[in-house]
Amino acid sequence: MDPIAFGVRPTHRVPGPPLPPYVLRDRDHDLDAALGQASAHGGLVLLLGEPFTGKSRTALEAMARGPAGRRVFAPPRGTDLRGLPALLQGRPERCLIWLDDLDEHLGDGGLEPRLLAQLTALQVVVVATMSEDAYDACRAQPSGRVLDLARIVELAREWSPAERERLAREAARTGDPRLIGAVSSSGSEGVAAYLALGALLWDEWWRARRADRHPRGHALVRAAWDFARCGLTGPLPMDLLLKVHEGYADVTGMERELAEDALAWATERRHGLLPLLFRVTEDTWQAAPFYVETSSPVQELPDVLGPVWGCALEVARSDEDYDYAEIAARARVAFQRAADAGDTSALHNLGLLADSLGEGEEAERWFLRAAEAGEPQSAGRLGRMLAERGEEKAAESFLEAAAEAGDAEAATLLGKLLRDRAEHWFTAGAERGSAEAMHLLGDLLLGQGDVYGAHYVYLDAAEARYEPVARGMGIVHLLLRENKTAEVWMRRAAALGNECAADFLRPVPDHTMEDAMEYFQDYAERGEGLDAANPGVLLEEDDRPDEARTWYLKGYKDGDAYGAFRLAELYKKCGDEAEATAWYRKAAALGHPGARSALGEARAPEPGESGDQSK
Repeated sequence: MDPIAFGVRPTHRVPGPPLPPYVLRDRDHDLDAALGQASAHGGLVLLLGEPFTGKSRTALEAMARGPAGRRVFAPPRGTDLRGLPALLQGRPERCLIWLDDLDEHLGDGGLEPRLLAQLTALQVVVVATMSEDAYDACRAQPSGRVLDLARIVELAREWSPAERERLAREAARTGDPRLIGAVSSSGSEGVAAYLALGALLWDEWWRARRADRHPRGHALVRAAWDFARCGLTGPLPMDLLLKVHEGYADVTGMERELAEDALAWATERRHGLLPLLFRVTEDTWQAAPFYVETSSPVQELPDVLGPVWGCALEVARSDEDYDYAEIAARARVAFQRAADAGDTSALHNLGLLADSLGEGEEAERWFLRAAEAGEPQSAGRLGRMLAERGEEKAAESFLEAAAEAGDAEAATLLGKLLRDRAEHWFTAGAERGSAEAMHLLGDLLLGQGDVYGAHYVYLDAAEARYEPVARGMGIVHLLLRENKTAEVWMRRAAALGNECAADFLRPVPDHTMEDAMEYFQDYAERGEGLDAANPGVLLEEDDRPDEARTWYLKGYKDGDAYGAFRLAELYKKCGDEAEATAWYRKAAALGHPGARSALGEARAPEPGESGDQSK
């Protein structure tokens, strides 16, 4: 008899036999004894247990251990059994009747006391299995009276220490990967469930990826499984699973399933045993290790994506329960395998990994390979590394490639490097007498806030009779509050056709406080930009400190350090030193230099500025 054809559930596929070697159960002795008694006199032997306890395999193995040469009749479910005595009458061989899931063979035309008596008279042995729930339900029905005549052997789901010891010995003897996995990974669900359920549930999960089934639930479970495959076997926050599961581009139709419905599907207990995903704490979840282990031999399981590895590494770096070096070693193997298969993003990931481990030269080599393969994010990282160690010119081409691909940080750094180079060469040109270089240098310095530096080079350009410098001279004098002088320069610039200067000379109505309030208030009420604290400045100058305080507080709540700084200044003006100090500290925590100065702290250097303040 083929065990799978007659009721034994298949395990996941491995090279070799479709089923692993049988491991003796503690109740095999009692089952053999019951079959021995029935062999002598006939009768019903019933193996009872919960689903997925291994009843069918255990019963069939016991039948195989019995006397040889028996003919087995295995009628399909629902077959009318009343003709069996006539069929078996006078046959020379001894017979067994196999009724897997006996509850499907009771009732009209099924096994009942009189039919069993006829079979027993022919010394026919009926071997059957039944779940405990079905047994309890049938005992309450008239069709269940035949159960009173059965020799019952109960089979437990959870394996005893002696059974697990035999399992370990058989796994070591045969090297069967299914038994080896059961030794390390099966738990209270039992070895039989471990062997049979893995393939069933992996199939259910895999088919759920279709848009008309549970694609979001599939992706949520996949995220948890992938993290476990990375080495994060502990509980994970739902926010992390939700963040990662959206990145599975091969899973379509997720927008059709709500996150709540997906979670309900993933946490439903399969076959009354285990969910695919289970809650550990209020908002942390974990993939059942049982499923992770039993699904791992399936070849169709996709590789863990690079972004998932990235998230796993972030978690491992911040969570002391994990060994970051161990997770990083796993990631390196995965990235290297992907890179060898032609995935250029894996080259970038190898660079990030090396950088996180302090392997600067190794990281640079990977970023260079990735950049040359067309990965703009690697070009940006390499450009920043080169710029940080003073190789600005070498960095520019990499930063430009990243900037053209949309990397704002690379574009900003490239602009700063080019600005510094421009200042260097404009200075060189000015020193060699180029009036245009003087003008452009002045514009650059003015944009950086160096009004006096700009004034000096503008003067040099004016002395060289370079007419286009007129507008810059006008702006400088405006900033120095020398309005009449500024007007003269603006008139000269306007006469040259400069529209900005011409606009400046046109008469405008007085700009009142109400106009300024309206200007700032529209943006401030929306919490945009730096405008929330600005109405407070106008109100404070108008001697309305209570109203000003409201706007300053709004600015602080919107994340503007200046709002906290102005509140500190306001409290200081009112003589409340304690409250002023508290607000200076809040402003300093947000990086406000004036607050740090008020607290006596060193000013933090601006981006790109040397931390040495002695210069």
